[in-house]
Amino acid sequence: MGSKKVTKIGVLTSGGDAPGMNAAIRAVVRTGNYYGLEVFGIMRGYSGMIDDEINLMNSRSVANIIQRGGTILKTARSKEFFEAEGRKTAYQNLTKRGINGLVIIGGDGSFTGAQKFSSEFDIPCIGLPGTIDKDIAGSDFTIGFDTAVNTAIDAIDKIRDTADAHDRLFIVEVMGRDAGYIALHSGIATGAENILIPETETDIEALIASLSEQEKRRKLVNLVVVAEGDKFGATEITSIIKKRLPNIDTRLCILGHIQRGGSPSCLDRLIASRMGFHAVECLMNGTHNVMVGILNNQLHYTPLDLAIKAKQKISEDWLRIVKILAS
Repeated sequence: MGSKKVTKIGVLTSGGDAPGMNAAIRAVVRTGNYYGLEVFGIMRGYSGMIDDEINLMNSRSVANIIQRGGTILKTARSKEFFEAEGRKTAYQNLTKRGINGLVIIGGDGSFTGAQKFSSEFDIPCIGLPGTIDKDIAGSDFTIGFDTAVNTAIDAIDKIRDTADAHDRLFIVEVMGRDAGYIALHSGIATGAENILIPETETDIEALIASLSEQEKRRKLVNLVVVAEGDKFGATEITSIIKKRLPNIDTRLCILGHIQRGGSPSCLDRLIASRMGFHAVECLMNGTHNVMVGILNNQLHYTPLDLAIKAKQKISEDWLRIVKILAS
């Protein structure tokens, strides 16, 4: 597998956008150019590979992008790439340019496509974890998480000001369809009284009892942070609380896609640059079909098939912290 020397690299962003993707693209292009490799930008993820939207890039192509959110290569989810015919067309578009190595910046769905494509056509792939959800095992941080969680914290802090002014309870929904990391981190950092995440079973009766007790103690400023993937969801929880605790002035606030955008934080720029740099070196030195991660501030390589299967798990320690600090 991937025994041929890599001379031309394609880079793409796939799945949901995440702040820091541009920093990763920049690092791949400039590192590749430094080592004398040609680097091609593939537009709109795997869709661009099929539609032949592939452009040669150089240092000027990635000037003044490190501070920008989103991705200059655009991103999309490609149904055609799930089909053998689509992957064959993609391969033909790569081979006519001599591209024989790929860097895929995205999440587990993107890595699944890379793993299948590489096994079929013997093109080595390197994955970089680009997802705001931090739900991929093999890295302490994923590109975009730090920015997204800081955006959520900034918004929740502002919501707390108005909650304080009016003695209201705010139910704040943050992103995280399958993973509760944004809710967990932003909830702890903003002093939320309750944090509801998909990884744990939400006990509505316990939540009602907790809020009722806080009301009796005249603890009137309340925040409940809810991940969008919670079993009940923020909208239903708000409705239940209004019915069961009508004396509490309860409001719902859904933060939504504001968490995806914005200029990436210092941490996201640094890890994206570091990962992009090492992705190119991996392709050059024969370390293929792995995800580049950072564990305990050290580079860590996880085989793509394991990165797809293994999910980042929330430790019991974090859950105990949430319970005790909210009391």
